[in-house]
Amino acid sequence: MIPAVCLMGPTASGKTELALRIAAEFPCEIISVDSVMVYRHMDIGSAKPGAAIRQAVPHHLIDILDPVEIYSVANFRADALGALREIHGRGRIPLLVGGTMLYFRALLRGLSNLPRANSRIREEISRQAKKTGWKAVHAQLAQVDPKAALHIHPNDPQRIGRALEVYRASGIPISVWHVRSGVPKPVLRALKIALIPQDRSLLHQRISERFDEMLKGGFLGEVEALWRREDLHDGLPSIRSVGYRQAWNYLGGVYSYETMREKVLAATRQLAKRQLTWLRSETGLTRVSTEPCDIDNIYHTIHSHMGTSTCYTTGTRNQ
Repeated sequence: MIPAVCLMGPTASGKTELALRIAAEFPCEIISVDSVMVYRHMDIGSAKPGAAIRQAVPHHLIDILDPVEIYSVANFRADALGALREIHGRGRIPLLVGGTMLYFRALLRGLSNLPRANSRIREEISRQAKKTGWKAVHAQLAQVDPKAALHIHPNDPQRIGRALEVYRASGIPISVWHVRSGVPKPVLRALKIALIPQDRSLLHQRISERFDEMLKGGFLGEVEALWRREDLHDGLPSIRSVGYRQAWNYLGGVYSYETMREKVLAATRQLAKRQLTWLRSETGLTRVSTEPCDIDNIYHTIHSHMGTSTCYTTGTRNQ
């Protein structure tokens, strides 16, 4: 199995900063575990690391798709496994960093042998959601697959859409597909580090401050460039991302500026809540407080996990 370090945490918890500190101590290459950073031209709203950072520390699975393209969990798993093998083959440490917990789950636990994505059915579901709202689509999922609906939040359009798509394409609930596929053999020997904010109000403050910085940094201009493209629409996974969806509606005259800002903050807080709920249910985590962060203990934990091999003892600052 490939030894790797996974750095997980809710949005705005400081994962990027901690990842860079780890990369300064160890010979790491970072694999982004983020469903928005895969898209080009979506930099500010995804808090994508800048060019200077990515030049100093190699990053993978960033800017690999156009926003019109659809990127599945299976696509991520295949790409991430390829990057993991390449990094490990170079004698370096794969450091997986992000907050898309579904991606982490697919990589750590494997995927069920689900039917392939069906763009026609997906478009039908998106049109239905646009008319009735995702809560109504979630209710429809609950009728055909109550077990899946129980574990999918009504505000999680990507997972709702995929679960309903699988049922419509195969006639078999996605929960049944999961059971049939069994437990795959693990491919990683992963150290799972979770950034867990102790003060939820402080995290909410960081979310607010970060979004205001995004607005000052030109976020609305970034979204407007996407909004003016004729091939993009609000049914695409890229545009449905938190922040982009609300800004898209603001540019379309649906929301006022203040309403847009409040809806972005509310959606981001909900995202953080879902991420923390997932982390609480995950086993084998090394939990790290963000206030303050005990970096020496993190270094020691990584050293212990990776072993004493000399190829894992020099970070970027000593190269």
